[in-house]
Amino acid sequence: MPKNKLLVTGASGFLGWNLCQIARTNWEIVGTTFSHPATLSGVKLVQANLRDFQALKTLFLEVKPDAVMHLAAQSKPNYCQTHPEESYAINVTASANIAGLCAEAKIPCVFTSTDLVFDGLNPPYTETDPVCPQNIYGEQKVLAERKMLEIYPATTICRMPLMFGLPSPTANSFIQGFIRALKEGKAIDLFTDEYRTSVSASTAVKGLFIALEKTQGIIHLGGRERMSRYQFGRLMAEVLDLPSELITACRQQDVVMAASRPPDTSLDSSKAFALGYQPLSMREELARLAVALLKES
Repeated sequence: MPKNKLLVTGASGFLGWNLCQIARTNWEIVGTTFSHPATLSGVKLVQANLRDFQALKTLFLEVKPDAVMHLAAQSKPNYCQTHPEESYAINVTASANIAGLCAEAKIPCVFTSTDLVFDGLNPPYTETDPVCPQNIYGEQKVLAERKMLEIYPATTICRMPLMFGLPSPTANSFIQGFIRALKEGKAIDLFTDEYRTSVSASTAVKGLFIALEKTQGIIHLGGRERMSRYQFGRLMAEVLDLPSELITACRQQDVVMAASRPPDTSLDSSKAFALGYQPLSMREELARLAVALLKES
């Protein structure tokens, strides 16, 4: 039987690349790229400017997707802080347009938002807790959430935590720099005062498809464990057999960044857990990553 067709925006990005690799066995995937053309076996990748509404509309008419995973974004908070108009075009305007096109086609639409919609003062956060972003990236994601749900109430908004895993050819997760530095014998400073409920990309992808199939509205796809970046780094070094003595503690509040960061955006993902979303322990997640890294080397 022919597979259903899935349109994945941001397919060359870290999460998009991992999603396409996992989903290509069950879906016919058309993935969009913009600044980073790429090739992936079993996936049709097309270059598209999602900020151009006419180009976006043409893409929908040509692809005729059965569902959309909208992952494309400018997701670097510091960049959004210094380039608000440019990032607004992809993070908000394009997202609203995609919701409208999905509404016209009456097809499922899944959008990846962020735990940075919260101020980090009252964790863990449920889906019904009030948002209070502390930087422009978080503000843009809140606006995108609201606009998409206004335009197409059947949209599924997945708030994602900090994610890690195998990189795409053009995009790393936050741990690749850590691993490279430690292998080269270089010290790294990690925050003791920034907490997240991280998950691997493969776990996040499973959560996205559960959300696609089983829910609408807002859902959190965080991990089961709250960890600081420093705690995460120490555990990562232990599991991946890297020199943990090179990891030193520092405080987020002592580092000057363009975008302010909330201290603890841990997500309560009980709603997703009840639907069958099952993140592993952080140690297990990292052990699986260690195996995957060996296969890649």
